[in-house]
Amino acid sequence: MRFNDNGLQRSPEVTGEEGVSIMLRKIAVAAASKPSVEITQDGETLSIKTSTSVRTTHVTFTVGQGFNEATVDGRPCTSLPCWETDSKISCEQTLQKGEGPKTAWTRELTNDGELILTMSADDVICTRVYIRE
Repeated sequence: MRFNDNGLQRSPEVTGEEGVSIMLRKIAVAAASKPSVEITQDGETLSIKTSTSVRTTHVTFTVGQGFNEATVDGRPCTSLPCWETDSKISCEQTLQKGEGPKTAWTRELTNDGELILTMSADDVICTRVYIRE
């Protein structure tokens, strides 16, 4: 499944909450405009590739099993994805070292063909909506 971005809400606040400098926040917002997402699934294993004009990230994981990835600002963490419903995955992230806000993400496929990505850092929430191609 391929999705294109349909909007962004509150990204600067999330990166600000994570302690990212104002300059890096501006660059991140500009670089992250209009990302595309490709998701493939093989049983309980999902592969998510997110591409922008600046970089591409690719993560593969099995639901119910911890895996290593990085927070939005690049800090190494261990993530544990779990099914909330048959169309929604939530993932709690735990920093591998140091301190910082509690971070998490969810991805939900809607009946309208949207992919809703919600990221949180403590009490700050960012939602991005993608439309299926």
